[in-house]
Amino acid sequence: MTITLAPATATPVELDLDARMALTLAEMDGRCRTAVIAVDINSAHIAVDTPEITAPLPLTPTLAPSPYSTPIAGLLHRARNRIITDGWCRDALHDEQGAICPIRAIRLEAASRHQADDACVLLLESIQRTFRTETIPSWNSTQTGPAPVLLAFDRAAELAHNRSL
Repeated sequence: MTITLAPATATPVELDLDARMALTLAEMDGRCRTAVIAVDINSAHIAVDTPEITAPLPLTPTLAPSPYSTPIAGLLHRARNRIITDGWCRDALHDEQGAICPIRAIRLEAASRHQADDACVLLLESIQRTFRTETIPSWNSTQTGPAPVLLAFDRAAELAHNRSL
């Protein structure tokens, strides 16, 4: 009695999502490795000349553009920026290094004497809202740094903007 076995037919196995994703991932890894090797081989002859970087590039600060559309507010903002760039001076219109006082900054940025006078009046008003002082120079001479001066310019520009000046 001879028993012959029929060839076994494989029944297809249905794979779940995780198994299919694992197979796809393995196939993609193989393709990526092949692509990386091809890029390395195809670009091996290209000479790459990379400059040596020894120091970071210097950053140059830029001043913010004027957020004000009114002329006196814009003037006060420009005068504030002028103090930032030129430097702040306490007891004179300007010093040997080129630093300037608030009134000189306004005069340098103003289109006319009338415009400079209006800006100085608003600057003095904004200063007098916080400090008891008679003049801008007397207040300026009591300051120890430029921060309160720049803040006074910001407040004066906001005041001019609110008044549409």
